[in-house]
Amino acid sequence: QVQLQESGPGLLKPSQALSLTCTVSGDSIAADVYYWNWIRQVPGRKLEWVGAIAYSGLTYYGPTLKNRTSISRDPSKNQFTLQLSSVTPEDTAVYYCALNLNSGDNGMIYWGKGTPVTVSS
Repeated sequence: QVQLQESGPGLLKPSQALSLTCTVSGDSIAADVYYWNWIRQVPGRKLEWVGAIAYSGLTYYGPTLKNRTSISRDPSKNQFTLQLSSVTPEDTAVYYCALNLNSGDNGMIYWGKGTPVTVSS
């Protein structure tokens, strides 16, 4: 069974950059057919797919945040990272990392517990 654990700062000021890390155990992030996703839930809204990085290193981004988002990975640490630039209070959300088997925003098999991020001055 694959386990995912998010980590990162819980509080940011507007205009700062958010960096979150997902640490994976139970399998390699470079294993074939796995896609490693970031998903967020803004209070009162539906889940929003932020983007993903594939086992190959290819990245995919959702349309809403793609201009501010970068996803990378460190296979040596079995981690992948989300960076979101120029945050605003509208980026306040619970951020989840998750695993699926395609390059889209559906079919998540394993989830982390989520980490809350608050953007406030």
